[in-house]
Amino acid sequence: MIYLQLLGGFVLLLGGAEFLVRGAVQLAARLGISPLIIGLTVVAYCTTMPELLVSMEAAFRGAPGIAIGNIVGSNICNLFLILGAAACVCPLVVEPREVRFEGWAVIGVTLLFLALALSGKLGLFDGALLLACLACFTAASYRRARRGQGAPEAEQTVPHKPLWMALGTLAIGLGCVIGGANLLVEGAISLARVIGVSEAVIGVTVVAVGTSLPELATAIVSAYRRHPEVAVGNVLGANVFNLLAIGGVVAMVHPIDIPGRLLDLAIWVMLAATIVLVSWLMVRGRFGRPAGLLFLAVYAAYVVAEYAPPAGAG
Repeated sequence: MIYLQLLGGFVLLLGGAEFLVRGAVQLAARLGISPLIIGLTVVAYCTTMPELLVSMEAAFRGAPGIAIGNIVGSNICNLFLILGAAACVCPLVVEPREVRFEGWAVIGVTLLFLALALSGKLGLFDGALLLACLACFTAASYRRARRGQGAPEAEQTVPHKPLWMALGTLAIGLGCVIGGANLLVEGAISLARVIGVSEAVIGVTVVAVGTSLPELATAIVSAYRRHPEVAVGNVLGANVFNLLAIGGVVAMVHPIDIPGRLLDLAIWVMLAATIVLVSWLMVRGRFGRPAGLLFLAVYAAYVVAEYAPPAGAG
């Protein structure tokens, strides 16, 4: 039953995210919003909706390990698993200067989140600070895109669907994501109890991978179609959004404690991976297949380390 809950949650989250993005793009096109604004706001927010709803659901259920573990684990998953898988499909090559703004933003935001987390709790003030930083980042990204300093805007033709169809697609997607989040959190809590590991470990591994499926699919397809800048941009943008938007909203709505297990390993792995991998991108601008395989191996080793019993246990 637990595994059916997890599987059902994953399926609903992935399908719901797809409907959310389609509905949001159709609605924005119907209302005459430019593709640039669609990409910077509507699509970006919708693709990370699974992480947001899962973390909020977990916070309200009194499972801070899953709520915060999902945020931290998703960022680790994005850097190692998603970049690694994408690099194995096709070497990721980008112009270093084009990712420096986002790269420095990811590093700075990660350091800020770490500093707040070390206090042991994310409260109302912390959430407000994270959301204020998100507003600044979004505004700066929009200005850069308008000036043509970032990656070129992709040409896309969005069919103009009837308004009722766009709203219906959006509603179906939102309903699926909410239902999937509920199933996933219930299954994750039950799984943690059955196998005897902490909710934080389940959050940074099982739940994080499940909620990162939309980003994983996007990165692999982008790499396959020889658009490495889309795969890289997706990961950098998702990591910023995870920490600022999801961390900020959860802290504002339901202040939560930071589980000690996350401070022991996961949050430091996130920081190290962010600094090393993002710095490499900003300097060299390339991840080949050997690097991709290495990332996947490191991620596997990290998961094994998370499930290992704490030192001195037993």
